[in-house]
Amino acid sequence: MIEQDDVYITYVDAQGIIMREFKNNPYSSMPQFIRFPVETREDFRKFWRERMVPDPALHIGPDWREQSQQHRNRDYPFVIIADRWGGMFGPLRNLLGVENLCMMFYDDPAFVEEMMEADADFIIAMLGQILDETDIDVFGLWEDMGYNTGPLVSADMVRKYMLPQYKRVIEFARGRGVPHITLDSDGQIDSLIPVWLDAGVDILYPFECAAGMDVVAVRKKYGLDLRMWGGFDKRAVARGKQAIDAELARIAPVIEDGGYIPYLDHTAPPDISFGNYCYFMERLLQTLEGTPCAK
Repeated sequence: MIEQDDVYITYVDAQGIIMREFKNNPYSSMPQFIRFPVETREDFRKFWRERMVPDPALHIGPDWREQSQQHRNRDYPFVIIADRWGGMFGPLRNLLGVENLCMMFYDDPAFVEEMMEADADFIIAMLGQILDETDIDVFGLWEDMGYNTGPLVSADMVRKYMLPQYKRVIEFARGRGVPHITLDSDGQIDSLIPVWLDAGVDILYPFECAAGMDVVAVRKKYGLDLRMWGGFDKRAVARGKQAIDAELARIAPVIEDGGYIPYLDHTAPPDISFGNYCYFMERLLQTLEGTPCAK
C-alpha cells in the first residue's frame, strides 16, 4: 500500500506495478498504471532472477504435484492456461508498460529478444515439470495484445521476434503429448491469426465483438483448422432477450460446424442483469442440444 483516500487506492501489485484504482469498486474500470517494475536490462535480470524461478511450488503451491496427479484418471478436458506469464508480449507488457515495450522493438531489439527467450525458457521449464506428473489436453498462452482497431505490434514484428519463441514452446508441448494449443488475446487480432497458426496454435479466444472480431467471418476464412472459444457479443446480453436470441442466430452456423465453444467474448460487465444472464445461459444450452458442442 502506498496511499489511499476516500476515492482512490494506490499500491504495488503482485507483479511489481504501481497502480491506482477506485477504492470501493476496483473492477469497474481499468486501473491507472503509474510505474512498471522494469526500465533497464538490470531491472529485468533482477526481476527474473528473484521472481521467475521455474519452481511450481512457488507459483502453484507446495502441493502442486498432488494437484497435477489428481487429474490423471479424468473424464473431462484438462486445460492449463498460463495466465500472466505464458506469452511473448503480454508478460513483457506488464513488466515494461505498453509504450515502453513497443518502443523497445526499435530502440533495443536485442533486449526484446533476451526477454522473450527468458520467458520461453520459463514456460518450458514449468510445463515440463507439470507434464512429468500428468497429461493435459490444452495448453494456453496469454497475450492480450490487440487494441480495438488492430494489434499493438504489427504482424511482421510478431513473426520476426515472437514466432521463433512460440515455436520453441509449442514444439516442446506437442513433443510431450499436448494435443491442442490455445492463445488468448483481446482486441482486433485478425492480422495476427496467420502467424499464430504458423506457430502451431489451433485454438483462439475470446473474439471480442466490439473490436470487430467475428467468429462467423473467421470460420469462413480459416475453416475447421482454427478452433474457437467465445465470440458471443456480451453487449447483446445486456440489451435483453430479443438481442440474445438474435446473437444466437448469428453464430448458429459456427455452432453447427463444431470446433467452437460459444460463450461471452469477455468478462460479463456490470450492465448485464442476473436475469438476462440466466436467459442467455438457458438459450445457449438449448441451442447446443444435438450439436458437436453438446458432446
